[in-house]
Amino acid sequence: MAKKSMIAKNKQRQAIVARYAEKRLELKKALVDPNGTDESREAARVGLQKLPRNASPVRVRSRDVIDGRPRGVLSKYGVSRVRFRDMAHRGELPGITKSSW
Repeated sequence: MAKKSMIAKNKQRQAIVARYAEKRLELKKALVDPNGTDESREAARVGLQKLPRNASPVRVRSRDVIDGRPRGVLSKYGVSRVRFRDMAHRGELPGITKSSW
C-alpha cells in the first residue's frame, strides 16, 4: 500500500494536467508551427514556461487503482503485476487464462 499522501499528490497532479491540457496543446502547436513567426514561437515558449510544472503529463505517475502501488502497473488493466496475477487466479478478470504448453 502506497502512502496516502503520495496517492493524493498524484490525483492532484492529474487534476492540474486536465485543467491546463487545452492551453498546453495550443502552445505546443504554436511552438512547432512552420508558418509562425519567430516572435510567436518565442511567445509560445515563454507561455509554456509560465505554466505550472505539474501541468506536464509526464509528471503524473501511473499507479495501481486499488492500492496505489507505483511500480509494475499494467496500463491496460490499471492494476499492478502482483494484483493482476492474484485477480487472474481468482477468475476476476474475464478472458484471462493461465498459459500451459
